[in-house]
Amino acid sequence: MIYAINYDLKRPGQNYDALHEAIKNCGIWWHFLGSTWLVDTSLNASGVWDRLAPHVDKNDFVLVVGVTRDYQGWLPQEAWDWLNNRVAKLAA
Repeated sequence: MIYAINYDLKRPGQNYDALHEAIKNCGIWWHFLGSTWLVDTSLNASGVWDRLAPHVDKNDFVLVVGVTRDYQGWLPQEAWDWLNNRVAKLAA
C-alpha cells in the first residue's frame, strides 16, 4: 500500500531528523513536497503511525492516509513516474 504522510511540525528549531529516518524506514519512499512523503509499505496506516509517533511532539499534526489510483496535481515528471510505477505494482 502507498501512504501519503503529511505533517505540520509546530516546534521551531526542533530537529526532526529522527522522524525523517523513521519515515524512510517504513518502506520505499519518495519526498518531493516539503511536508509530504509517499511511502510504499507492507504496513497499515496504524503501523506507519506507530513508527512515527515517538518522533513527533504533542503539538505537531500528522496525517497518514492511503493513496488510491485516483490522484492528480502538478508535480515534476520524476514524481509522477515514481507514483505511477508504484501504483501499477499494486494493480498487478
